[in-house]
Amino acid sequence: MCILKVQNLTKKIGRRTLVNQLSFDARKGEILGLLGPNGAGKSTTIKMIVGLISKTSGTVTINKKDTSKDFKEAMKHIGVIVENPDLYKFLSGYDNLLHFSRMTPNIPKERLDVVVSLVGLEKSIHNKVSTYSLGMKQRLALAIALVHKPALLILDEPTNGLDPQGIRDLRFHLKQLATDENVAIVVSSHLMAEMEMMCDRIVIIDKGDLIGIHDIKDITKEQIQAVQFEVDRTDLAIPLLQKSVIGEEIITNQNVITIKISKEHIPEICDTLAKNGVNVYGVQTIKTTLEDKFIEMTGDGVHND
Repeated sequence: MCILKVQNLTKKIGRRTLVNQLSFDARKGEILGLLGPNGAGKSTTIKMIVGLISKTSGTVTINKKDTSKDFKEAMKHIGVIVENPDLYKFLSGYDNLLHFSRMTPNIPKERLDVVVSLVGLEKSIHNKVSTYSLGMKQRLALAIALVHKPALLILDEPTNGLDPQGIRDLRFHLKQLATDENVAIVVSSHLMAEMEMMCDRIVIIDKGDLIGIHDIKDITKEQIQAVQFEVDRTDLAIPLLQKSVIGEEIITNQNVITIKISKEHIPEICDTLAKNGVNVYGVQTIKTTLEDKFIEMTGDGVHND
């Protein structure tokens, strides 16, 4: 089910176009990534979706509510964290959660306990926020954004400033939320490796333009770019490979040989090398990554902010 639908979203300031005719959707139970370099238009897009800045043109629909026609009703279905979480440091985590929950009528106390458990803050929820790490603050902000059971959760660069463990924890909790709460989650980032591990689909944006929308599994599944063979005799192996893979580039780095072949050819090549006195100590396939796809779609990957 489509929870968020963005159609031809555009933002112009004077003659400058920050976001240009952007269209995508987010579905129940999935994590959708907005991927692009700094300055690509990710934060501008999010701020237009949630009404923090006006849009020049286009439509945003949240749970079938057009934000231009029924903004308040549309916002009832959304939880959002833009930039760093803004919390009351002198209060406990629980009191912060209680305070923000009162902004929405009729939220039962049991719901507070549920979201605390969802983000893994049971042991520290009654401690003052001033004692929290950045990762704990992010998780508390996540609990606050979830307390009213939104259909859509939007996070703008949520991993900024987090250490590797904090990033891993956040990724775990977001995946759990998408599954357990059936929430549509939109996450923006410029960290390609993190998006590859976290998201189901990605929307690639560059200089305000939509470059493409892709399923992560389609990008990463068994798309072998090259195969590396670790051998003891490169002097013997290279002439043999030149005959076996005519026309393919062969790259040598010490005792490792890299060639572009499909995985079906690996047993044949290993057999040929072994029969001709070359010992093969290791074989490694190099698959297409999200970074490879991004650079392929946007050019050389070099950007000036």
